[in-house]
Amino acid sequence: MEVVAMTFLRIQERIWIKLMAAGATSIERAVTVQEAHLDMQEQNWLNYVAGGLFARVKKTREKRYYTANHS
Repeated sequence: MEVVAMTFLRIQERIWIKLMAAGATSIERAVTVQEAHLDMQEQNWLNYVAGGLFARVKKTREKRYYTANHS
């Protein structure tokens, strides 16, 4: 279980960094997977990383992604 948690945190951080680099800092500036240059592993984890109440990565109805907090 600990390995899965560490993998989750590493992938979440990678996705967050790429979204920040793409300028996806709000729902209005949300980007697609392609615009964020997410690799296949990151794309496979998106459903787990994005969306939850306290998630750092959020998903729009149009399947665009952005960072929920910037610190």
